Amino acid sequence: MTSFDLSGLTASFSGKRVIGPLSLRINTGDKVALVGKSGAGKSTLIRLIHERVNRDSSLIPQDLGLVNALSVFHNVFMGQLDKHPTWYNTVTLARPFSKDRNEVHTLLNTLGMTEKLWTPTASLSGGQRQRVAIARALYRNAAVLLADEPVSALDGPMANSVMTHLRDGFSTSIIALHDVELALRYCTRIVGIQGGQVALDQPSENLTTSDIMSLY
Repeated sequence: MTSFDLSGLTASFSGKRVIGPLSLRINTGDKVALVGKSGAGKSTLIRLIHERVNRDSSLIPQDLGLVNALSVFHNVFMGQLDKHPTWYNTVTLARPFSKDRNEVHTLLNTLGMTEKLWTPTASLSGGQRQRVAIARALYRNAAVLLADEPVSALDGPMANSVMTHLRDGFSTSIIALHDVELALRYCTRIVGIQGGQVALDQPSENLTTSDIMSLY
């Protein structure tokens, strides 16, 4: 995907404007962190961008979007459902092909979850569930990553490990992050959202933690 222009984005709930009108240009190769306090509009903005780019994106929503009754393998495999014919996906429900099993196993190994391959997702901890959603996004391997607080349930070392995978796994990414230090460390561009508007848009190298904390 080439760069894309997100112009005139707006969203209202119960008659109240929560986003925009807002314009944002994303260039190929940008690693964008969306920062700002809770309720600023970051999650809504992620959803609006997903509506624009949909099939070209890997999405990690804040609610994760997992199917609790299915295994970890099948939740990760869902990242490529639209890349296979219906018969293939139906067979995979009962007897996954070795190629797919091996690919998902390898991906889970990088996230420290190989032993959970066939575990029902409902029985996982919050941090494990978050890693399943991350694995699904990586497995989809789309041009753009859209992620809403993807490491909020992970401890420091695992959060850093996952952010490294997300940074290296996608050419372009837009990630809503509450952790300002992670935003500065793993993203090349900081976009601050305040009251549904862009209040800050700068390269990470030009900013310090205190510059961003003024948004909170």
